[in-house]
Amino acid sequence: MLNIFFDFFAYYFFSPSLYAKYIKVKFGKNCRIVTKNWGSEPYLIELGNHVHITKGVSFVTHDGAVWVFRENIPTFDVFGKIVVKDNTYIGNNAVILPGVTIGSNCIVGANSVVTKSIPDNSVVAGNPAKFILSTRDYLEKAINHNAQTKLLTKKQKKNYLLNPDFNLFIKKSTLKIE
Repeated sequence: MLNIFFDFFAYYFFSPSLYAKYIKVKFGKNCRIVTKNWGSEPYLIELGNHVHITKGVSFVTHDGAVWVFRENIPTFDVFGKIVVKDNTYIGNNAVILPGVTIGSNCIVGANSVVTKSIPDNSVVAGNPAKFILSTRDYLEKAINHNAQTKLLTKKQKKNYLLNPDFNLFIKKSTLKIE
């Protein structure tokens, strides 16, 4: 009973990083962790160095669908480790499925469902996640919109971005109607 209470306490009162450490997620140095959605086997998850896990990211380390077969095979369970290598960013609400390895220097777009392993230096997005471009190509596109606000105060940043002369915003093309 005490363990259940402490687990509850840890979930609601520990920082996301401290909670991840408490439930035995393995992670390297300089990680930024914002989620607490580590699934039922968090000890099967390993993060490298300089990994950013954003809000709402979920890790699934088991195949719960085998429940359908449990009446005939009561002990049926299927698991997969999840590995996220160095210098990787996983966007808000992404879902990482069992057995996936995400390579180094990768970007996973928000709301993506990662069903397959991702090679190093890749940007992926979608449901299911698909290769979009290399991280090198992403940098070449994004650098043209570098607002350089990281050293500004919140007020300075707001004034800078709302200045009528600011012209570095991303602008998306219109969807084609077929």
